[in-house]
Amino acid sequence: MAEKNSEQWWRSAAIYQVYIRSFADGNGDGIGDLDGVRAQLPYLAELGVDAIWFNPWYPSPMADGGYDVADYRDINAAFGTLAEAEKLIADAHGYGLRIIIDIVPNHCSDEHRWFRAALAAGPGSPERARFWFRPGRGGDGELPPNDWTSIFGGPAWTRTTDEDGTPGEWYLHLFAPQQPDFNWDHPEVRQEFEAVLRFWFDRGVDGVRIDSAALLTKDPELAEPAPSAFTDRDDVHAIYRSWRRIADEYGSRALIGEVWMPDVERFTRYLRSDELHVAFNFDFLCCAWELDRLRAVIDATLASHAPVGAPATWVLSNHDVVRHVTRYGRANTAFGMADRRIGEPADLVLGEQRARAAALLSLALPGGVYVYQGDELGLAEVEDLPDELRQDPIFSRSGYTDKGRDGCRVPVPWSGIHPPFGFSPEQATAAPWLPQPQSWARRTAAGQDTDPNSMLTLYRQALRLRRAQPALLTLGLDWFDAGEGALAFRRGPDFACVINLGDTPLALPAGATLLLASGPLLDGQLPTETGAWLRLAPTRE
Repeated sequence: MAEKNSEQWWRSAAIYQVYIRSFADGNGDGIGDLDGVRAQLPYLAELGVDAIWFNPWYPSPMADGGYDVADYRDINAAFGTLAEAEKLIADAHGYGLRIIIDIVPNHCSDEHRWFRAALAAGPGSPERARFWFRPGRGGDGELPPNDWTSIFGGPAWTRTTDEDGTPGEWYLHLFAPQQPDFNWDHPEVRQEFEAVLRFWFDRGVDGVRIDSAALLTKDPELAEPAPSAFTDRDDVHAIYRSWRRIADEYGSRALIGEVWMPDVERFTRYLRSDELHVAFNFDFLCCAWELDRLRAVIDATLASHAPVGAPATWVLSNHDVVRHVTRYGRANTAFGMADRRIGEPADLVLGEQRARAAALLSLALPGGVYVYQGDELGLAEVEDLPDELRQDPIFSRSGYTDKGRDGCRVPVPWSGIHPPFGFSPEQATAAPWLPQPQSWARRTAAGQDTDPNSMLTLYRQALRLRRAQPALLTLGLDWFDAGEGALAFRRGPDFACVINLGDTPLALPAGATLLLASGPLLDGQLPTETGAWLRLAPTRE
């Protein structure tokens, strides 16, 4: 067990999200892996982040990008080995980088040993009690047990086939059919995941991100209508109280919830002092690039977290959403999970300009911040992937109407002027698992490394300054008037962030010193769609 440590690093950490499959390919098979990540640890350390969050790295058939887990105590062979993961954790700690891994507790893979045993054991067996197996409705059980639909589209039930070839019971899957839901009323399920937490904490993992954290418990009778039957049920909190006790045993271990919750009061229940440490702020991610809406979301976020003493989190993109360079270049800059709007025109020049300002905004707000791989390179959504190469189950489950999430998961460009842009080594035997656009030749990390005006340089400067400003790590926020169209706030007595969302340039506050700007000033003024960090002049008593 790790030595007790009361340092609450998660309260202000800058966390970099790594989607391993698309980050860096060390062995040339076209798939990112742990060796690739280890080779880029110096890059992440130089970037200035505090921790790395890995999407699921477990053995998986990849029916849903690794969120269909076949074994929670091992590493996907395409990514490496458990020994290599332990080496990566140790090496990252050597660079001062903490490690966060994904735990997927709502469901597993249909290739998980428990589910295979459940299929083999048959109706009424103890093995099936760990999941949600039920007989169907209708004269021959030909209808699913209820009318719930999958979050990915289509029915939330799949019918099994008995050993004699006849149709059997149905099982519940809130996501893809290859992702059967666990029955969290079963004590063995709870015990198993507590053991999984200890397994990874014993190996030095500093935190876990909990996938679909509000979905675990279901109406025992499966009679309530969706989504109230399986979303944010009161009994889910007992699970996280038990997890928190385990995390506290190890000291300085963070529990991070993926909680999509429109009800602010119910959202903050997950952040009570004996439950999760932090949860993702999806309202900010989905917010339109508009002054009043941004300010309202920031105010609401801080107000909701204050009563429970939890830090807020700020994120612009992740592996599930359209990259914000593209979103911010559209007429409608908000994001909705049910509307990816692929094909709607995007002005990527404008989108990048706004994304640069948004970087300074998110990094200046109180709490933790997440950077999705490629954000720091200004990558846009790849919207023209050939349909036959798309792998996200949302694409097929939606009847090919929703293009899914592959466009934000295209492998990172590291160097060179042609694909694979250093994602794979020169001797690679396979192309990257998703194709990179040729236009990314000007987006590579190597190409931006020495460019003083690049997005990468902006992120490096901002993260370095953020770490050096005590006010940015500990203090609250105070709005002030910096002119029409300005989103402006102070952190502490003399640090200020000003974002110009108006139509005309803004004069900087009198006596202010410019620390960093997302773009060049115009005759000493802050242009529209531009952000700045300032050192304010001392105020007179």
